[in-house]
Amino acid sequence: MERFAKAASDLVKTLVEILAQDLGVQFTYFQDNCPPNSSYLRMNRYPPCPYSSSKLVFGLIPHTDTDFLSVVYEDQIGGLQLLKDGRWFRVKPNPEALVINIGDLFEALSNGVYKSVRHQVVATQFERFSAAYFFCPSDESMVESYSQPGIYRKFSFKEYKQQNKKDVQDIGEKVGLQRFLL
Repeated sequence: MERFAKAASDLVKTLVEILAQDLGVQFTYFQDNCPPNSSYLRMNRYPPCPYSSSKLVFGLIPHTDTDFLSVVYEDQIGGLQLLKDGRWFRVKPNPEALVINIGDLFEALSNGVYKSVRHQVVATQFERFSAAYFFCPSDESMVESYSQPGIYRKFSFKEYKQQNKKDVQDIGEKVGLQRFLL
């Protein structure tokens, strides 16, 4: 797990540098705002579900990732789906590949040039595992659009997380960047 976290961290730093250059964002933004202890690794276990033929059974409900970028390794079982043009598409698992998700913070930073990926995990009749590395800033870090006029207002990562938590408690789901539109 330590090797995966280190490799994912190195990969994310390379990817954000490439993506940020296109936007005119200095890479030092990520060096200054994303210390190693602010990102994290999460292991997911999805137990087998005998009702996997039902579209109502989720391993993980539809959502976007809150961070800048996510690096996901999934086993050969599958279940990950991405939303594109109003339709869910199954991601064919490849044990020799990683899935990279743009997160909400990168969408805000890019002023909507890069879009946060809405995804879900649908339960299967087989046990499933995945590992995800989430590249996050410190709570005090400010996120704002690098091109003007901005779509989203300036906000701290802490404020964003608190709003998401409140929305989940109040209405049962994350509203996300919609709450931060100008």
